[in-house]
Amino acid sequence: MERLQWLGQRCQQMVDQGGARGWYSAPDGPLGAGGCPATCRLESGKRRTVIARRGPYQAEYRAISREYQGNAIRTTKYSLLTFIPINLFQQFRRVANLYFLFLVLLNWVPAVEAFQKEITMVPLLVVLIAIAFKDALEDYRRYLFDKTVNHRLVRVYCSKQKAYIDQHWQDVRVGDFIRLSCNEIIPADVLLLYSSDPRGICYIETANLDGETNLKQRRVVSDLPLQGSELTPESFYCRIECENPNNDLGRFRGYMEHSSKVRVGLHNDNLLLRSCTIRNTQTVVGLVVYAGHETKAMKNNSGPRYKQSRLEKRLNRDVLWCVILLFSMCLIAAIGHGLWLQRWTDPIYSIAEQVSPTLAGFYVFWTMIIVLQVLIPISLYVSIEIVKLGQIYFIQNDLALYSEQLDSGIQCRALNITEDLGQIQYLFSDKTGTLTENKMVFQCCTIHGVQYPHTQNARRLALYEEDVSGVPGRSLTLRSGCSVRSLSCRSMSCGHSSTSLHSLTREEEEEEEPQGGAPCSRMAKEVIPDPELLKKMSCLQATSLCGAEASCLQATSLCGAEASCLQATSLCGAEASLELNSIVDFFLALAVCNSVVVSSSGRPCHTHADLPHNLTSRLLAQGEAGSRGVSGALGAAGVQGEVGSSTTATPSQAGASRESTQLGPGTDLVRSNVALENPRDPTADVLTDMGNREEGVGAVGAPNVGTEPLRVSSLEDPAFCHSGPTAANEQLIYEAESPDELALVHAARAYNCTLRSRSGDELAVELPGAAGRLHVRLLHVLPFDCTRRRMSVVVRHPLTGRLVLYTKGADSVIMELSEHPDVPAGEGYVKIREQTQNHLDVYARDGLRTLCIAQRVLEEDDYRAWQKGQLLAETSIENREELLLESAQRLETNLTLLGATGIVDRLQEEVPETIEALQRAGIKVWVLTGDKQETAVNIACACKLLGPDDQILNANCGSKDACDALLQDLLSEVRGTGEGPGRPTLGEDKALPAAAVGGFVLVIDGRTLEWALQDELKGGFLELSRQCKAVLCCRSTPLQKSQVVQLVRSQLSVMTLAIGDGANDVSMIQVADVGIGISGQEGMQAVMSSDFAISRFKHLRKLLLVHGHWCYSRLANMILYFFYKNVMYVNLLFWYQFISGFSGSVMTNSWILILFNLLFTSVPPLVYGVLDRHTPADTLMERPELYSSRPSSKVYGSSTFWLTIMDAFYQSLVCFFIPYMAYAGSDVGVLAFGSPVNASALLIILLHQIIESHTLMWMHIAVLVGSGVLYFVFTLLFSVWCVTCSPPTNPLGVETLTISQPLFYLVCALTTVTALLPRVLIRALLRSRSSSLVGRNPTGPRKLRVSAENPGLEPDDHLVGS
Repeated sequence: MERLQWLGQRCQQMVDQGGARGWYSAPDGPLGAGGCPATCRLESGKRRTVIARRGPYQAEYRAISREYQGNAIRTTKYSLLTFIPINLFQQFRRVANLYFLFLVLLNWVPAVEAFQKEITMVPLLVVLIAIAFKDALEDYRRYLFDKTVNHRLVRVYCSKQKAYIDQHWQDVRVGDFIRLSCNEIIPADVLLLYSSDPRGICYIETANLDGETNLKQRRVVSDLPLQGSELTPESFYCRIECENPNNDLGRFRGYMEHSSKVRVGLHNDNLLLRSCTIRNTQTVVGLVVYAGHETKAMKNNSGPRYKQSRLEKRLNRDVLWCVILLFSMCLIAAIGHGLWLQRWTDPIYSIAEQVSPTLAGFYVFWTMIIVLQVLIPISLYVSIEIVKLGQIYFIQNDLALYSEQLDSGIQCRALNITEDLGQIQYLFSDKTGTLTENKMVFQCCTIHGVQYPHTQNARRLALYEEDVSGVPGRSLTLRSGCSVRSLSCRSMSCGHSSTSLHSLTREEEEEEEPQGGAPCSRMAKEVIPDPELLKKMSCLQATSLCGAEASCLQATSLCGAEASCLQATSLCGAEASLELNSIVDFFLALAVCNSVVVSSSGRPCHTHADLPHNLTSRLLAQGEAGSRGVSGALGAAGVQGEVGSSTTATPSQAGASRESTQLGPGTDLVRSNVALENPRDPTADVLTDMGNREEGVGAVGAPNVGTEPLRVSSLEDPAFCHSGPTAANEQLIYEAESPDELALVHAARAYNCTLRSRSGDELAVELPGAAGRLHVRLLHVLPFDCTRRRMSVVVRHPLTGRLVLYTKGADSVIMELSEHPDVPAGEGYVKIREQTQNHLDVYARDGLRTLCIAQRVLEEDDYRAWQKGQLLAETSIENREELLLESAQRLETNLTLLGATGIVDRLQEEVPETIEALQRAGIKVWVLTGDKQETAVNIACACKLLGPDDQILNANCGSKDACDALLQDLLSEVRGTGEGPGRPTLGEDKALPAAAVGGFVLVIDGRTLEWALQDELKGGFLELSRQCKAVLCCRSTPLQKSQVVQLVRSQLSVMTLAIGDGANDVSMIQVADVGIGISGQEGMQAVMSSDFAISRFKHLRKLLLVHGHWCYSRLANMILYFFYKNVMYVNLLFWYQFISGFSGSVMTNSWILILFNLLFTSVPPLVYGVLDRHTPADTLMERPELYSSRPSSKVYGSSTFWLTIMDAFYQSLVCFFIPYMAYAGSDVGVLAFGSPVNASALLIILLHQIIESHTLMWMHIAVLVGSGVLYFVFTLLFSVWCVTCSPPTNPLGVETLTISQPLFYLVCALTTVTALLPRVLIRALLRSRSSSLVGRNPTGPRKLRVSAENPGLEPDDHLVGS
């Protein structure tokens, strides 16, 4: 009970002090260890204590600091002393190297020795030295990077000099005070204690950490008596308790205990992370809590992603078959040698020492292991890595995958799954930002049940696209026209320059769009107000000018000459007043319910101007019992005349004002109010004004109320575009993480609801009819998350003084939460909700993104009660996320619906062509989106995912049983109209081309999908979706996206690809076999988690159909070629055992035997794997069907593997026995007999690759010829100079004599032709069949449409190798 009383007292104290959060103070009685309540206590062993290094607790600091690492980083693996032992240890962890080492050691056993001891060491030494050299170079580069980073300078406080001095990063320790300036990179994880911003705000850029360039806010630890002047380290007597180092970038938990035993909760927004950059803040001071490798940045530095491709998995299985084949051949040789010794009393070949046949056979078994060692293609693994690096090089240098607009190309982040791009069967795609531009433009809205279509704005968008489409080299999509960069400290004289650790941006070049946040599109900024809505807003302004005493007639004259008194009365009546209140609250919510950062040409975004408080103060003084509306307050503001000298409009002035009416930016003047009723077509004026207006001006500014009457100015008049004393000199720049927020803020600005500045817990806004700028106190922010799907702010209303909760979020969520509002709801409110829902349905059918806006007026007592629970959640160490979610849900209830918005998000260029090509390639395309069902269907039709003849299957259920029944009904319907009873079921053909199952498209919502993913129903869902052409999953959460991908991948055993651009797509991208991120407008989380990163969805077409096809075909054929050449050459040695008593001897010298695979035949397969093209790029793009015409089972599968092994056996038989029969009965020696066998084998292997190659480049021919020449040069020199190189045989003169005989050439020619003739015939038949397939085009000829963005960037086939 004492704990509860203490907690209640502390919460009440916090509320009385202005809502400060995070305080902890020791109660009167004991509460546990350290005097901390259970909710804030950190478990022992899971926390660390941080004390100032230069503070008063030196003895304690020395005791605890031994456990903490320094700030020096070391990413190298080796040092000069440890390089050899550690590198050898790392290399011998590979099975391949252990296999070679075992053979070397085995050859040192005299009883089983096959070659000279030095010779068997050659392959192993070559591999070890090559890899060691590569590792040394990579480690040396890491050493140079570490040295550069560790020697950077930072100012650290020195207690002896009583000042901040420059020290290297590596000398920083936990507990040090460091001082940073604008554009400096943060050297460690620092707790923010001071900021030069008067509100305790610091802006950082996290591009080095997560790739995002938008600015993020960090706050000084709240409520410490340290603010107002720069922190003095000597006066810092606090202790910090926080969690142990971890890699969670979004979480930091702990508390700071002051000398007075007051404890302040620490949160993630108090922590400055290493590698981030200070922006827009002159000076910050902080205390290091994590240093070096304990920082979150270093703990997230996991290096390149590694995935094992399906091809490698099959390769591992086939290598096991080779091992079985090797042991079988060795066992045959061992048994044969034992039988040979038993049957022949005086054999030709015998072992010197007399041993039993069984023991001799045992020795021969191990000897043959050494002789036939090359049967295991260990070098194939190294060759595959080299080939993949070459393939990645050509992919990354393909100009067709480069976006000139974004100045970015493709990034290959996973280096070992390039071949999987050629085997994709299912593609899962996000919608927003992936298929669409994610450049939002406000188009229309509905407020208080009244729709405002903004017809002129829609026509302007259409005309803009038509105008852009006529410009060469321009895309048909909306592009950013913002030419003003973010006004951060990059442009200020801070004395420091920022040098990125992992530079992702180029600051020295001017950019079209702001450096941070979502794009500031010109189309998003220039919003043409709706005339009807503008008229109501003008009437609101008139009310504020005339004051409470103004008559209805005066209001009528202000609202328009043509308006009747009855209309004016209706506008000024109670119902109209409620509507006007909703309109103002609607636009105020758009202006304040966001995370937009405001900057201007006159000041950085953190500067807070001295804004007048008198208007708000007077309004609050008049009483807090007013309604939730603002009309009464506006009238009072007009009467009081708080800003300037109020002037009442005269009839003449009113008549003058009727000569023009505000229509907002981008429109020409409509000279009279008659034009509002019948507006003329302003198309030409719109296009003219778009070119003439000053960039960055995108709002209808209110006139200077109180100094002149209401009027409408021309576009050239600065008063039209700005308001306030300094507005004419300011150019507002908005930066946000989401483009939706930018579009809504610009829309609010178009109606004079302008967000002027943001500083700490206070916003400066301008409202229609209110003189000057008003303060909006931001009491609490409930940020958007994927679970709640909404964002809320609690503010003190600038006019009424009431506590108001504004909520913005998905329509499905807000409509449910606003069903039972706090205010009495009559039939009028029910009708408003119904009308709003109808408007939302229309917006969705038009393909618009919809958001709902709602509010709730809070009572002071209710808010205090909620704040207590929120306090516990925010300061909790355990289960903080769950407690915060529950607290937010308690507040965001009983909302009052204000209205909804419709935002345009256009398709990216060439998306329909890309999806159509992928479907023709046999890839099933699923779209997983969080949008409404109607919106998703509309976009699917626009991008040709749905055809005109496709039948849509809607799956919307209210219960699990209904879902089960519906899935069965839909499945019966599909089967009833399918291909008949012979149609394969779930266990059979698992990846049918789209054409085979076309005609049905499944559309399922999030609630039904949740039931369909359960164990009882997922079988029916899979069977239904497998038989559909495409699937649309609407209202799906990030978790559901990953569950869908995992279900299809695991149950159907198909190759999956997931593509997205936002943080909500990360889980889906990571679950799929291949994850692709788009570097779009939602940050870089998807890119950082992906295997490949592209800039546009259209690039997926060439990446899969061309590069994927090539990479898979090359690697599959190269692997088969390696198996072929190894088995073929090893069999020559095996056949020789049948005529040599299975003695383990060979017919060639050991040097040629070892170097045959290591040197003479190793390079041609590498060139083949990088440069070979099965089909030209143009043909693959024009004939997508070729992508699925060679599935994995045909290129590299069990059948092709065993056919390759059989062909190798056949060729080895021909290659061995034709020379054997040719030299039978002669006195030729063993080495002389082996010479034509080796030469024939080399020619067969090299010519075999020419037969398998589809394109022969000069490099390929040069390598093939060079390999043959190198073999003959080596053997001739070896034969001339080497006398004792290969004991006990003597190769001196053998090769020169053999080559001089005509029989040698005759044998080589006959052997080569006989061995390759079947392969040539079969390959000719297959290629003729393939050519006929390419020649058939069931859909007619298709010409490749060159990208409108980059007309000259198609790569030349002669310059680009892939």
